[in-house]
Amino acid sequence: MNAYEKSYEVEPENLDNVFAHWQQADSFLPWNCLFVLPVWLKTWWENFGRNAALYLLAVRHEGRTIGIAPLQRSDDTVRFIGDKNVCDNLDFIVAPYNAAEFYHRLIAYLKQDGVKRLELEPVRRDSSVMTHLLAVAEKTGCKISYADGDLSYALNLPGSWDDYLSMLRGKERHEIRRKLRRLNEAGQINFRTVENAESVREEMEIFLDLFRSNRSDKAEFMNDQMVSFFKELAAALNEVRILRLFFIDLDQIPVAATICFSYRSTMYLYNNGYDKGFGSLSVGLLGKVLSIKESIQSGLQTYDFLKGAEGYKQRLGGQPYQLYRCLIELP
Repeated sequence: MNAYEKSYEVEPENLDNVFAHWQQADSFLPWNCLFVLPVWLKTWWENFGRNAALYLLAVRHEGRTIGIAPLQRSDDTVRFIGDKNVCDNLDFIVAPYNAAEFYHRLIAYLKQDGVKRLELEPVRRDSSVMTHLLAVAEKTGCKISYADGDLSYALNLPGSWDDYLSMLRGKERHEIRRKLRRLNEAGQINFRTVENAESVREEMEIFLDLFRSNRSDKAEFMNDQMVSFFKELAAALNEVRILRLFFIDLDQIPVAATICFSYRSTMYLYNNGYDKGFGSLSVGLLGKVLSIKESIQSGLQTYDFLKGAEGYKQRLGGQPYQLYRCLIELP
């Protein structure tokens, strides 16, 4: 092995060190994917990481970290930390200009360590997995395949609320205006954002009650383990100023709650709940509509509805993008 080869190292990493990388002002790692931010990884692992071993790896060149592989391992198979139930898309953390070297070193390490399969999902078309890893893996003798996963929807935000309404079809524009007018006629309306740490803890209980009351499948999904995850995630993302917990109050009664995440130039719609007793006022839909309005007023560029093909996403202007499931079999 020559000096150039020795200058690269693949080493196990821990979640606290990854958090430190993220917090460094001079870090050149891109951190483009919300769902692999260290706060997200740590919260998910502490709640769900019981059936696999943490396999978090860093690739370094001359002592500088050029990429991070947020993986978990079960026998000879590795997957991303996270799962598609609560993580809408996943990826590696590596700058594009370092991607080829990063993946060459990572694959060589995995082979030497007895890994046979990488099962990577869900990933976006513009993810590092799709744009760099698959090509490197194929060149190094791996067998690669990928298939369509879920659809997601996103909206390019215009500069004003009026411009947004103008983007919609006439029927949808009319319906939003009509629903907003009916809601305001029903009583005193307050659309608010919860940001205080203590208030977030209290108001998450209200969100959970609203969420579970909507449908039986939602109540089943929100078991004790999921409740713990949602509460801890909300607290952790609020601490780093990413959480946006919105409520609609009608005559001072919370009737709808929407959990969003504002990261860089995008607002991500994560989940919502509403009081079925006010369903005739479309408070669940209007919670999302008002979060779009808030995003526009905050100067954000994109509103990501995230995965799922629910009809309201298209009615509110969302355009589909495909997610993928990737399999890499190592020789």
